[in-house]
Amino acid sequence: MSGIGKGVSTSSIGNILQSRGYRVTAIKIDPYVNVDAGTMNPIEHGEIFVTADGVECDQDVGNYERFLNQNMYAYNYMTTGAVYLSVITKERNLEFGGKCVSVVPHIPEEVIHRIETAAKKTAADFVMIEIGGTVGEYENLLFLEAGRMMKLQYPEDVLFVMVSYFPIPDMIGEMKTKPTQHAVRSLNTAGIQPDIILARSSQALDKPRKRKVSIFCNMREEDVISAPDAGSIYDVPLNFEKDHLGDRILEKLKLKRQANPKNGEAWRALVHTLHAAKEGVSIGVVGKYFRTGNFTLSDSYLSVIEAIKHASWHHKRVPNILWLDAEEYEKHPQKLEELRSLDGVIVPGGFGARGVEGKIRATEFCRTNKIPYLGLCYGMHLAVVEFARNVADMPGAHTTEVSPKTKYPVIDLLPEQKTNLQEKRYGGSMRLGSYPCKLIPGTCAQRAYALSTVTERHRHRWEFNNKFRKKLQDHGLIVSGVNTERDLVEIIELKDHPFFVGTQFHPELQSRFLFPHPLFREFVRAAIRK
Repeated sequence: MSGIGKGVSTSSIGNILQSRGYRVTAIKIDPYVNVDAGTMNPIEHGEIFVTADGVECDQDVGNYERFLNQNMYAYNYMTTGAVYLSVITKERNLEFGGKCVSVVPHIPEEVIHRIETAAKKTAADFVMIEIGGTVGEYENLLFLEAGRMMKLQYPEDVLFVMVSYFPIPDMIGEMKTKPTQHAVRSLNTAGIQPDIILARSSQALDKPRKRKVSIFCNMREEDVISAPDAGSIYDVPLNFEKDHLGDRILEKLKLKRQANPKNGEAWRALVHTLHAAKEGVSIGVVGKYFRTGNFTLSDSYLSVIEAIKHASWHHKRVPNILWLDAEEYEKHPQKLEELRSLDGVIVPGGFGARGVEGKIRATEFCRTNKIPYLGLCYGMHLAVVEFARNVADMPGAHTTEVSPKTKYPVIDLLPEQKTNLQEKRYGGSMRLGSYPCKLIPGTCAQRAYALSTVTERHRHRWEFNNKFRKKLQDHGLIVSGVNTERDLVEIIELKDHPFFVGTQFHPELQSRFLFPHPLFREFVRAAIRK
């Protein structure tokens, strides 16, 4: 089922194989017909991750980057929509030589071609392919078919790992294997027998349960790997190795261990540090994409959450993350007082008018009460709007995303985006991917990076309006980072404040477990000082 941990499992297997000295890459296959994830609502789908080359993709690709400490690219991601679009385009271009193009085998063959392309481009020893969805759903049958065909093509080189949930109903108090038995049978009907099962549950799998799965699912007991809930996702590779998952994979593929005793030491040391931390740091996230009925969907801000954690653990602190609903600050301004108890506040990215005034009020509260503040993309836009209104004498200043006729459009559409929106070119048309940013010496941002130029990832249509740049700077706004190719403002900050920084880009997308992002690291440092 979704959310059970396929992405973290894939990432963890890659991490284990890396520690054995192998080169790895990963591919996420999403079964939806969207060509990419960029047009989907974060509440429905979760965070939209953006690669360095500008692909809007599933959040699991972010996990791959964080666990493997390497960038993913367009060839690391595919959807049903992208695969079908590619096959149809080839058919239109007569690349099939007049053949009748069929769903099978041509769609699975396209999938296999993309997997082989990723292997060649990365020169990887292992390509881990995560098939999204649930076994038995018609949506992913074509990808399972591609897997079956690959097993025929490369019988010694393809391994199937199934992540399955083992519930422990409260009224019974016993772990149940029957759902997994049925899942394996569903997989068998697609012509696939799992080589390894990762047994996801709240508790570790015991020997009687392993034996039962072994008997009914036609596999050896040692190939059923316990995958209990962990205190942190970064524990998962270490948990898998308790059941010798790495050895099982290499044995099945007839490969040598290639062990280096020092491989993985830094990972293990940081896992120890995060569990040993006692003191906390409280960070509030002012958002609007986490309410779904009676539940909170933190996945909408997954990379932000992980970046906060990475930075907090760097400082040997326990991250206490609080969800703050921007719309509540619009309805009940008195609730802003709760921000005083926090060590720092983040206003993350987003789109549209809902909750905007609540975010602006929270931003003003942080500015005037010296609470460390980090604004990401939309958070930077609204920090500029708040400053223009309340400091630079521009009443009613706004972003044209929300108020197209404002007298002071301090945030406005990029010129090419006006054409895109007029012609209804929405998918994949934002300013996406990595762009360089020159840092201004002596600024907070430059001190954090300790570099003169950096490269960061973007996902936006609206931008700081340079028509108001001088006036805002005259009133104290500092422009500390600029894209010199187009003279676009990338970072703003304030003097005489513990930490007040806004970025047009998304620094959270480049934060890694072993290497926290410099801006998050310094933001958390300021929060700890408070």
